[in-house]
Amino acid sequence: MSQKIIYGADDLAQIVSRFNKPLLVHEDFYNSFSIKNILDAVPHSDFTQFSSNPLYEDVCKGVDLFKNENCDAIIVVGGGSAIDVAKCIKLFCKMNPNINYLEQEKKDTGIELIAIPTTAGTGSESTKHAVIYYEGNKQSISHDSIVPNCAILIPELLEGLPVYQKKCTMLDALCQAVESWWSVNSTDESKEFSKRAIQLIRENWEDYIINNSKKAAEGILKAANFAGQAINITATTAAHAMSYKITSMYNFPHGHAVAVCLSKVWEYMLSHFDGCTDARGVEYLKQTMNEIEEYISLKEFNALLEKMQMNYPKSAHKANDSEILAASVNPVRLKNNPVYLSTEVLKEMYGGIIQ
Repeated sequence: MSQKIIYGADDLAQIVSRFNKPLLVHEDFYNSFSIKNILDAVPHSDFTQFSSNPLYEDVCKGVDLFKNENCDAIIVVGGGSAIDVAKCIKLFCKMNPNINYLEQEKKDTGIELIAIPTTAGTGSESTKHAVIYYEGNKQSISHDSIVPNCAILIPELLEGLPVYQKKCTMLDALCQAVESWWSVNSTDESKEFSKRAIQLIRENWEDYIINNSKKAAEGILKAANFAGQAINITATTAAHAMSYKITSMYNFPHGHAVAVCLSKVWEYMLSHFDGCTDARGVEYLKQTMNEIEEYISLKEFNALLEKMQMNYPKSAHKANDSEILAASVNPVRLKNNPVYLSTEVLKEMYGGIIQ
């Protein structure tokens, strides 16, 4: 579905005034944002009862509130988790409440969804994907209809983010751009999004991280959105698949976990073209890796991690951890990777990650 992307808050009042009573999904720090006054001028219901790794039960509460308050649209202000919750509320709100929503057919509910990201990382405001947890297991939910109808990118909302959070979310965007580019599902369009994302991150990261520059924040926010549009076409690959268990086992933020995985996956791929799984062939893959290197090389990526002091996770039980981690990797995401990675290779890579 087509999506409208708007830069800045100038048209926000006009956009939200079209609704009779939207459900406003947000985190607590929403109260410190200048746009609160604009949104509060519209009658709405607030939904904040969800965790940073949102649960199925959290979404059910949101669906119930949406129905009980007779809401006619959804506005979400927040990071990737808040946006994922809002997407799932939209998808589930017209399903049968007496049957597990995850087991029902996905259909377009026609409910309008407006997304206002407050972090620059996942690009979730422009993707058809969402993640929630059911009975402790990660549930990847995808449907074309949950791409927000409108994404409003407001760089001022990034100003108060902690520096470490800025680093993690920005790295998530950079990794998404790189992974999408080499994905077996890549297209000319997705590659263009990847290029623009990588270029903007390279141009703006220091001013964004070190100087808290508004102009740089605008560049990074656009980069994250481009990276989101790229993976909306291709989905992610091995680095993302490997990262999730690192996050849960070591309480390691997602963007940081993906970045340390990407470094090892990239290194392995450069020396194992013979394991190419892309139907376009080995020569195509070599050309793709060379094209990526023109925008950012593995050496430059590792130097960036070092400059930002993004270290590797530590464990007292390295060997056992590698086995647990390797067993956790989603094989579907591995199929998107252009080089085959066996369980033994995954164990070896995890051995280099967990220090």
